[in-house]
Amino acid sequence: MKKLMVLISCIILCGACSCVVKDASETVQKYLNNYKSLTGEVISEIDSLADSESLSTENKELYKDVLRRQYKDLLYTIENEDYNGDEAQVTVKVTVYDLYKAQVDANKYLQSHREEFMSDGEYDEEKYLKYKLEQMKNTNEAISYNIVLDLKKEDGKWILIQPEGEVLEKLHGVYNYAND
Repeated sequence: MKKLMVLISCIILCGACSCVVKDASETVQKYLNNYKSLTGEVISEIDSLADSESLSTENKELYKDVLRRQYKDLLYTIENEDYNGDEAQVTVKVTVYDLYKAQVDANKYLQSHREEFMSDGEYDEEKYLKYKLEQMKNTNEAISYNIVLDLKKEDGKWILIQPEGEVLEKLHGVYNYAND
């Protein structure tokens, strides 16, 4: 799933940076709205990513559904903008489905119900993946995070610096907050 975060963010980043905007928060809004509106580039990258995974056809479709739903239902509010010359930081409160918890809960279920994921006396990974993806797809539990996005001004345009690590994990709902 980390490949997903990088690929989708790169595509969205390109679209977010192509327009002239007055302030850094407008660039951030364009970036996040590309997620919400499921632009053609986002859909294409979701499809490519799912196709690259070792999943059954049915589970690939479920995976795509999980991702499309997460992005489409993303909620955000711009909380703060800090400017320092040609650099800016925009703090955004994002609310996303808690896919991390759905995955943890699916794993706990597997530990106590392993027999449900057996085929011909052996553990069937595809059965478990289908179960986990269904749990992710159907979760209504949401979580909110504050994330800080960095931008720089080049040729009069605010450019979003590619988010990494924890910021992307929070944006995609897979951040492991259990260790916080």
